[in-house]
Amino acid sequence: MDLSIFKQLQKLKDKMGQVQQAVREATVESTVGGGMVRVVANGAQEVLSISIDKEVVNPDDVEMLEDLVLSAVNDALRKSKELMVQQMGKLASQMGIPPQIMKLF
Repeated sequence: MDLSIFKQLQKLKDKMGQVQQAVREATVESTVGGGMVRVVANGAQEVLSISIDKEVVNPDDVEMLEDLVLSAVNDALRKSKELMVQQMGKLASQMGIPPQIMKLF
């Protein structure tokens, strides 16, 4: 078997690791309720912070606040996943690899 194939696979693996690390360190933000709830997550799909405007805190309507927080968290995590897919797609394109192959990794 041609050793250059193994070298190319190792190069791909190294680049994938670099892209994955960069994405893990990147952050995405989601705001809902006109900016009243803000969630920041990283590319590892970990929520880093949640900010809640005092105006949205109403003891008589806790359900609304819960809905806003849930919506912001889910949106931030969706953006985090999209960031990873986008960056891996760029890597595939740069290396001339069909995007479907990258899904195997």
